Amino acid sequence: MKVVDLGVMAYSEAYALQERLVGAIHAGTEPETLLLVEHPPVYTLGRSGHMSNVLDAGVEVVSINRGGDITYHAPGQLVGYPLLNLGDRGRDLRHYLRFLEEVLICAAADIGVTGVRRDGKTGVWTEQGKLASIGAGARRWISMHGFALNVSLDLGGFSRIHPCGIVGCPMTSLSQITGRHIDMDLIKQRVVYHFESLLESWLPLQENLSA
Repeated sequence: MKVVDLGVMAYSEAYALQERLVGAIHAGTEPETLLLVEHPPVYTLGRSGHMSNVLDAGVEVVSINRGGDITYHAPGQLVGYPLLNLGDRGRDLRHYLRFLEEVLICAAADIGVTGVRRDGKTGVWTEQGKLASIGAGARRWISMHGFALNVSLDLGGFSRIHPCGIVGCPMTSLSQITGRHIDMDLIKQRVVYHFESLLESWLPLQENLSA
């Protein structure tokens, strides 16, 4: 698997890159890839989302083909787009979502933050609020979209929406919980470590499933 750190990139550019890689991975000309990126401020709305969850008429929203409702991206938030061939890894999107939650729970634990799952609500939660949002999609069993882990971003952007379609949903970040600056490069390292170390145990390759 290849890991690519895109730095800060506009959402539209990162989405176009995902589209290109999905086709190439399906064709076998590119390896499975994990893209890491921070986005300039942007609101995105998933397939099952509702514009009623936008509280500010001035908010511009990008509609996309992932699961989930509306969320917010901004610098200081680590966004990960895993492009995996789920056709060869069990074809189970729900289990894939649990895998992403486990990766982020483990990465948060490395810096002393306890993250948990909540029944029926995809993502990672803490006693202080929601720490990470997850919204995935797949095309020809190649995964798209992924996770957004709040590291040190200004959480004020979430006040203009019902995050993930949940009224009154409190959002938090690693910096807010720990009361200290959290280095983005450190979080990237921990996320990559757990992603790579857990991948084959959670989503082992099963040859010929995608045929």
